[in-house]
Amino acid sequence: MSKNTPKAIRGTQDIFGADAEAFAFVVETFERVRKLYRFRRAEFPVFEKTEVFARSLGETTDVVSKEMYSFEDRGGDSLTLRPEFTAGIARAYLTNGWQQHAPLKVATHGPLFRYERPQKGRYRQFHQIDAEIIGAAEPQADVELLAMADQLLKELGIEGVTLHLNTLGDAASRDAWRAGLIEYFGAVKGDLSEDSQERLEKNPLRILDSKDPRDKAFLADAPKIDQFLSDEALAFFDAVTSGLDAAGVKWKRAEALVRGLDYYRHTAFEFIPDEGSAAADALGAQSTVLGGGRYDGLMESLGGPATPAVGWAAGIERLAMLVGEREEAPADVIIVVEDDGRLDEAIGFMKQLRDTGLTAEMIASGSPRKRYDKASKREPLAILSLQSEMRHSVSSDRETPANVIEALRRYS
Repeated sequence: MSKNTPKAIRGTQDIFGADAEAFAFVVETFERVRKLYRFRRAEFPVFEKTEVFARSLGETTDVVSKEMYSFEDRGGDSLTLRPEFTAGIARAYLTNGWQQHAPLKVATHGPLFRYERPQKGRYRQFHQIDAEIIGAAEPQADVELLAMADQLLKELGIEGVTLHLNTLGDAASRDAWRAGLIEYFGAVKGDLSEDSQERLEKNPLRILDSKDPRDKAFLADAPKIDQFLSDEALAFFDAVTSGLDAAGVKWKRAEALVRGLDYYRHTAFEFIPDEGSAAADALGAQSTVLGGGRYDGLMESLGGPATPAVGWAAGIERLAMLVGEREEAPADVIIVVEDDGRLDEAIGFMKQLRDTGLTAEMIASGSPRKRYDKASKREPLAILSLQSEMRHSVSSDRETPANVIEALRRYS
């Protein structure tokens, strides 16, 4: 490579080969599962007005203040490459009149952008799958989403991952809990980290998520949400957990699992690798595989009416790491052109094979004597050789589908 050849931008990646096959497997499995659950496919702009994210995520969050890729376009508008899906989906729901479809079950996947320190499984351009139910206030919507996520992970073959579940209560419960946290942490404010001192009045729930040793000393005795749950909030959480049990989804209570933004309500969840599992070893410190929650107050922050909603997202790169490298499936049939005079005939055969749904490729370059050996090394289900007389062979170490056998008989 020349010194003048541009290099990839730090925090981005080129995906190829076995890694690309694992990436594709995640997406294909997600598409299949979302159809089973009747989630409608949607596509959204890769950039939005900056205010969409600033208003939905909060001006004081790290994502808005430090991590967004924002720029001014030629018309003077401030635009931002999407750092997550939910805000753009909420904007689309409001501006396109999708309320007529409520409850709307929608799913998407694609690239997202955050300017943060690249690390294992985390990039500045990364990809997520996302599923949302908008306009459903019932706990059954939460159960549906969690059952879908659980089935997705199982069909990807990802083991050793457990659903961690918590409730943030309804608005009244959350406000009472917030006041209790302010009183508790306010008494030890001087001993808290600088970040947590700043969060105390603005967003005390985020202190519970702190990794700073100065804060950890006070977390165990901090007020728990269960002390403040209203009867309605408790009934909602009970309905979610009983629904998960009925659906066969294993879960564990995680009282420390929180969402700092004010519009989050009720259910919060993360699928996390079990300690000592292969999944934990693969992901390292970046332990969350899939996460989400109920965000009943988000639409109001964007100027819409109060609208209940719940959703989750998962990083495709992380899921692909857990899936492991996947080799491309061998071709059903390879046509070997050992007689160059039969090239056009081979091209015709290729079309006929593909028209019947068989994967096919052709080897017609290099030394004619070595073409058949080259095809054999690729281990297709069958080889169709075009020389002065046509011959065919079938792999002896794997079961060959009847349609491949039939194709060979037809073309040879």
